Amino acid sequence: MFTGIIEELGRVEELVRQGDSARLAIAATEVVADVQHGASIAVNGVCLTVVEHAPTGFTVDVMAESLDRSSLGALQPGSAVNLERAVRADGRLDGHIVQGHVDGVVELLRRSEHEHWTEVTFGLPSALAPYIVEKGSVALDGVSLTVASVGDDEFSVCLIPTTLSLTTLGARQPGDPVNVEVDVLAKYVERMIGLRVTA
Repeated sequence: MFTGIIEELGRVEELVRQGDSARLAIAATEVVADVQHGASIAVNGVCLTVVEHAPTGFTVDVMAESLDRSSLGALQPGSAVNLERAVRADGRLDGHIVQGHVDGVVELLRRSEHEHWTEVTFGLPSALAPYIVEKGSVALDGVSLTVASVGDDEFSVCLIPTTLSLTTLGARQPGDPVNVEVDVLAKYVERMIGLRVTA
């Protein structure tokens, strides 16, 4: 489990396709300080397992399911990626419960720059619309954010300077794909209500 509080911006060193999977090598220092083989690290919001590590980075395998549901397959050497280690049981939950199980990719539609913050608007696929609510939580490229507004086919979040400078969202531009994970609690509630209605 993760919290959506990004610890470090890493850099992609290599993405090697291996049939229906890929091996991804990432340069990083902070998240590998106490990493172990088999540990979980969220890369742009996707929970991945460390298969190799060194003081200067780590390597993960990415299966077809993750490549199909996320934007990881479009990464290039030099791409910046948001990194977060799995939360410790005795740690603070500063963001919200993020599983690292990306629900899909949304397109950044527009940015509205303000003096001390930026509003960013994304397309909203109909399949995800029931789970995005105003003032609810959403993870975008692994960043825990509060939904500012929701329309029929789009939603917006507001980013403070810290988020803009410490995550990939500061550099994202219209047309860019962004990984989205909706609030898992909303999905469970929908499932339980559906089961009760059909019972």
